Amino acid sequence: MKIDSILEKQFEEMGNDHISASEDTPLRNDAFVLTDEEKIERIQANIREVMLTLGLDLDDDSLKGTPNRVAKMYVKEIFGGLHPDRKPKSSTFDNKYKYGEMLVEKNITLYSTCEHHLLPIVGKAHIAYISSGNVVGLSKMNRIVDYYAKRPQVQERLNIQIVRELQKVLETDDVACVIDAKHLCVNSRGIRDIDSSTVTAEYGGKFKEESVRREFLDYINLDTNF
Repeated sequence: MKIDSILEKQFEEMGNDHISASEDTPLRNDAFVLTDEEKIERIQANIREVMLTLGLDLDDDSLKGTPNRVAKMYVKEIFGGLHPDRKPKSSTFDNKYKYGEMLVEKNITLYSTCEHHLLPIVGKAHIAYISSGNVVGLSKMNRIVDYYAKRPQVQERLNIQIVRELQKVLETDDVACVIDAKHLCVNSRGIRDIDSSTVTAEYGGKFKEESVRREFLDYINLDTNF
């Protein structure tokens, strides 16, 4: 019993410290054997059991539909980015106008979920790349952020996944991403610090050079309140 208590404390501390073992989202080999409908059915039953255990009256008009609503939200919305079939198709185009400077897409609204407490992460992502001959539609960068955010996440991993995907799409290492986000597992529970946010960054290729990185960060800080 004492060993179980020690292990439970260690797991709790690991979750609070944002420890993650891989840049890939940890998924079982059979993650996509069940259909969405089958997953919703199973999750609904489990959410119902959680609510009953908490003492809630599921015959109440306000609560009776909650298990189904939560199950559909998990599968179709906030964890929809787990399924590879939902990955956005990111077509590229030739850089015919020979634009040779960095392109920055900033203030991309980001909604994700902390994988340690299943509480929201809300923030902004800022992306930049330098074309090696290909360009990608602006909205596709937003969609890539949204896809990788819609899963249980650790912010550091999310940052890396966004950059790796864009490097693959654009066929260049010259991609950077900075994320500034609030974690409700910090803001609304535990220490309950409502003002703190977490900033992470991933720099590839030329963005590892201080002058290029500084230019990117200067763009992020431009006042764009139109």
